[in-house]
This record gives sequence, structure tokens and C-alpha cells, in this order.
Amino acid sequence: MLKIRLQRVGRRNDPAFRAVVTQSTQGPKSGRNLEIVGHHHPGQKKTELDGERILHWVGKGAQLSDTLHNLLIDKGILSGKKRDSLPRKNSFKKEKEEAVPTAAAPLTEAPVTAPAPEAPAVPAEEVKA
Repeated sequence: MLKIRLQRVGRRNDPAFRAVVTQSTQGPKSGRNLEIVGHHHPGQKKTELDGERILHWVGKGAQLSDTLHNLLIDKGILSGKKRDSLPRKNSFKKEKEEAVPTAAAPLTEAPVTAPAPEAPAVPAEEVKA
């Protein structure tokens, strides 16, 4: 299956991305891309996407990543609703729902017991006798 996704190519602390068409089984850093269809540099707020080539590959059955799909909607190349691109397990809604406290269980206090009486201290002189 073909995928159109972003591939990071920027320096450390200065991310830049390439929009590439690749096989879904290839890793993001393999370099085995079929075609480069655009660039995205969020730090400089520059995005260059070849809309004609992207639509060509989508017509051939390529799937778009969620982030790239949202970028294409922002640029006006695609129309429709944006997708949620957050990881499924770290969804903000789940964290907010888990933070809501449940009904508090009634607190039961353990009965307080009096300490056992200590044996009277016997002087050492009496013990020897």
C-alpha cells in the first residue's frame, strides 16, 4: 500500500519535513521514496506542496497521513474535515476524563486500642536475692 507522509530532514531543534510517496512497509528514514511531492518547514512557516502530483497519487490509491491531510486542507488542495492527528493512547479527552474523581468511599477509622500496661520495674538488687 502506498502512503504519502512527512519525512523529517531538518537539523536538531530546527525541524523540516519532506512530503514523500513511499511504501507503507518502508521506514521513515529508509530513503526509498517513489517521489518527493513537497516540503514543510514549520519554523519558517513555509509549505510547498505539489497539489497536482498529490492528487495523482491519491487517485492511484495512496493513503494520506493525518498530519499531511490537515496540511492539504489548510492549503486548499483538499476539502473536508480535519482529522485528529494526536496519538490514540495520549488523547487529551481521556486524560481529562480520568482526572474526574469518582464518588468518595466513606472513610472508616480503625478502632483505637489502649496500650497494654507495662510490668512494674523491679530493682536489680531484689532480682539477685
